[in-house]
Amino acid sequence: MADYGLLLIRIIIGATMMGHGAQKLFGWFGGHGLKGTGGWFESIGMRPGVAMALLAGMTELAGGLLFGLGLFTWVGAALIVGTMLVAIVKVHGANGYWVTQNGIEYNVILIATVIAVALIGAGSFSIDAMLQG
Repeated sequence: MADYGLLLIRIIIGATMMGHGAQKLFGWFGGHGLKGTGGWFESIGMRPGVAMALLAGMTELAGGLLFGLGLFTWVGAALIVGTMLVAIVKVHGANGYWVTQNGIEYNVILIATVIAVALIGAGSFSIDAMLQG
């Protein structure tokens, strides 16, 4: 049953991170696209904004895809952890822990979960497991 649990975690987190990347890159799912996200990034001191939005969007999309598929799972986890650490430093860190105050709660839970999966392994239902034979 553990393999099913790992699959569920990977798919939900992977798809969610891909969705966040698509919001930044393409404006999908209520996002603002590169220009809008870039403008917001500029407003919080991340310059050049559009380039930073492109980097963030690509990192979230790639990290989510790798993590969700269980392909080079530790790389996907590292990409997700990296974007969450930037979100903590640039946006959420000053707001305390709880998400109700726009704090770091969501980021910390994602970081802990993806690191745990990377340490445990992606499970039998992953491309990593197929590659290992």
